[in-house]
Amino acid sequence: MTERIGFLGTGTISRAIIDGLLAEPAYANPIIVSPRNAEIAADLAAQYPQVTIAEHNQAVVDGADIVFLAVRPQIAADVIPAMRFRDGQLVISLIAATDHTILGQWIKADVEVIRAIPLPFVEDREGVTAIFPRNARVAELFNRIGTAIECETRTEYDLLAAASATMSLYFGQMGRIVDWLQSKGLPEPSGRAYLAAHFQSLSKVAARQPDTSLHVLSQEYATKGGLNEQVWTDFDQNSGTRVLIDALDRVLLRITK
Repeated sequence: MTERIGFLGTGTISRAIIDGLLAEPAYANPIIVSPRNAEIAADLAAQYPQVTIAEHNQAVVDGADIVFLAVRPQIAADVIPAMRFRDGQLVISLIAATDHTILGQWIKADVEVIRAIPLPFVEDREGVTAIFPRNARVAELFNRIGTAIECETRTEYDLLAAASATMSLYFGQMGRIVDWLQSKGLPEPSGRAYLAAHFQSLSKVAARQPDTSLHVLSQEYATKGGLNEQVWTDFDQNSGTRVLIDALDRVLLRITK
């Protein structure tokens, strides 16, 4: 059976998922996108023969077996309840901080709802996507474009959602270091290229040694009395860790409230 996939909302993440699915070897099933973001929808339809643009949002829901809810949280409460879903559909919600209870109130049909947190890296079939609850069909989709992490509980899912909110922090930290290097006379392209490779290598170490505590790795990469130890100690003892944990706590509260 050929399952048709529909995207209610055609923004950056929808595009990343579709680009990932339709890269070679391409996902063969038809994909329907909403016309709201006309430019992205037109680009996708022009690039991929599997993609068609629906006349309106309801046509996406009507034409799909699997419906991705990819509208912005600010407008979801207006858009989703206005749609007529049919019993038996599989709904994958990408709407941040919107739990199953709210989604059920909006959808008003006997559908299976799975929440997911795909990140932009799925465009290149990289990265991880947390899903909840466990679902083989949804996991199979996201395993095509990276790695699916099937959460056992809502708490697990919410914690990963909070941790995912550190992307801007990551790039912001790199940006601050590059700015500092540039202020000391190093050209911006050189600083950026060095740091990008530097952090990538560190991430590979963490991935290759899953049984080694990150705290142990931190110690191993900090010579006693050396420069790495100095920077970590300054960060940790001057409220860096506290600020980070407080920020994550506030994000988690926003997700779970």
